Amino acid sequence: MNSFSSLALSLLLVTPAAADLFSEQDLTVARELRERALARDGGFDVVADLTTRIGPRMAGTEADARAVAWAEKLLNEAGFDRVWLQPVTFPTWHRKLERAVITSPVEFDMVTLALGFSPATPEGGLVGDVVMFDDLAALEAADPADVEGRIVFIRNRMEAARDGSGYGPAVQARSIGARVAAEKGGLALMIRSIGTSSNRFAHTGTQRFDADTRALSAVAISNPDADRLERLIELGEPVQALVEVDAEFVEAYTSHNVIAEITGEKYPEQIVALGAHLDSWDVGTGALDDGAGIAIITEAGRLILDLDRRPDRSIHIIYFAAEEIGLWGGRVWAEENADNFHNIQLGAESDFGAGPIYEIAARVSDEAWPVIEAIQAELAPLGIELGGRRAIGGPDFIPSAPFGMAAVDLRQDGTTYFDYHHTENDTLDKIDPEELAQNAAAYAVLAWLSAQSPLNFGSGETILAEEAGGNAD
Repeated sequence: MNSFSSLALSLLLVTPAAADLFSEQDLTVARELRERALARDGGFDVVADLTTRIGPRMAGTEADARAVAWAEKLLNEAGFDRVWLQPVTFPTWHRKLERAVITSPVEFDMVTLALGFSPATPEGGLVGDVVMFDDLAALEAADPADVEGRIVFIRNRMEAARDGSGYGPAVQARSIGARVAAEKGGLALMIRSIGTSSNRFAHTGTQRFDADTRALSAVAISNPDADRLERLIELGEPVQALVEVDAEFVEAYTSHNVIAEITGEKYPEQIVALGAHLDSWDVGTGALDDGAGIAIITEAGRLILDLDRRPDRSIHIIYFAAEEIGLWGGRVWAEENADNFHNIQLGAESDFGAGPIYEIAARVSDEAWPVIEAIQAELAPLGIELGGRRAIGGPDFIPSAPFGMAAVDLRQDGTTYFDYHHTENDTLDKIDPEELAQNAAAYAVLAWLSAQSPLNFGSGETILAEEAGGNAD
């Protein structure tokens, strides 16, 4: 018996809030789903197969196409009522080569990865003096004369946190650092990897460019190499570096969201949407990001399929395309549901690795909030506490937020997630099947009780009106 099962058995099965809102039969099913999930491996077979047969699956590559075919076959064989492909067209980028070398006053190669959508340098690379800035704000405040013709190095360090809150402040250096450096005449950009480990792995990720801004070649260097570069600069001698990138842009590629449905018996047009993204970066095997999420939502769906009844509302399992390079699958899904959000009961995405879930937060109508409290009561045996009323549902549901979509965040412990994020070290051995099972249990209970809820969660006009009136806290 695992630790989550032991905790479940130590708590009361019946909670007044849940009993007031849900039938005893629905609560019994939720508890059965929870316990059955904990007795299994959380869909570890799914992420193991994905990372073994497909491996890294950068959007717009041959591996992306194989992943879509793999997903369609998997979901059909699992017995979902419907499985279909939703086309998603986007620009993409393929790395060919990257190199970052300190050439003076000493010479050493740094472990590096080009950032997504970095243009190529001239063959042989670019050589220049290195100028260091503490963070993006310092670069933004810099005199262009201090940047022009130099290789810019941004040294900001990401702090580890359970909720991943260190990512937002740090990632701006990656997202727009090259744009700012280009505006000031910089030659190339190097950043300290946006990650929390001291291992000698570089962390890649995408960038944002304005159409009118000169694109600048950009790389991330590993944290130990960034430490050495900092120390070298602080000695006070001029430091020179070489940066070389070769990459290819593809203007338009069509991949697919892969969607599976468990058709609801009473309200088939109303949808509980569980998401994860199928693509990954082209390094590692995309086990944590986001093979784990694919496994979790698939296992939640399989658990519900194994019941001897169908839910009242439909449940969709969505494998989103091209998340890593711009949320393209999420954008298409939102656009195609633009006139249908009143029928989206909720959206919830698993895209933060495989750490245990510790909290549920939700963006729902005032009327529906007691339902979330009742669902949390059934998640409490898993160690999941009640959070607040701000939630986005996950990255691929961000494009749905302006439409007022109800959203649930099942917040995972991400203390070590950014040790591996977007690196060669994102591999299957980082996933604990017991923790994966806790995640699958939570998503299965959430999906089932949301589908059985006596109340609509308020997607669309209700949520937008309440938020405009200041009712959401």
